[in-house]
Amino acid sequence: MAKRKLKKTDPALNFSFLIMKKLLVLLAWMALFSACHKTPDGKWEDIIKLSVKNVQFGSDADSVIVTAQGDWWWIDGITFNDSTFCTQADENYKPETEHYTFARNGYVVEKRDKHTLFVKLDKNSTGKERTLSVSLEAGDYFDGVTVKQAAK
Repeated sequence: MAKRKLKKTDPALNFSFLIMKKLLVLLAWMALFSACHKTPDGKWEDIIKLSVKNVQFGSDADSVIVTAQGDWWWIDGITFNDSTFCTQADENYKPETEHYTFARNGYVVEKRDKHTLFVKLDKNSTGKERTLSVSLEAGDYFDGVTVKQAAK
């Protein structure tokens, strides 16, 4: 029996090549989509889970305790009106500890334990509304608490 010699124009070769090409494309698409998940890289789900994110105070001195269901987070920065305080600039700040306090002119922000954030504002005598924002971080998840204090 003579062996059949395949040429590039042979229909059997073209058909086999076409089937293999389609199969490879299908496998590549399956691998691509099976690797995808709902959360894109760099965007984590809420792992802090704050009890409240926005608080309104009157003009008198006031405070709030915010609880977190998550237990692995730290204070990343504090903005009071137009002044921002980066916590890493404080040489005594150790984010891995469970308790630390930042007391500045007009406010106190304290991480009391791994589930509790305390925020206190002094009386507002400025005649303008004041805003304090506490930025929190947990890995690649960022959240925060904003406190607005009414003008006197």
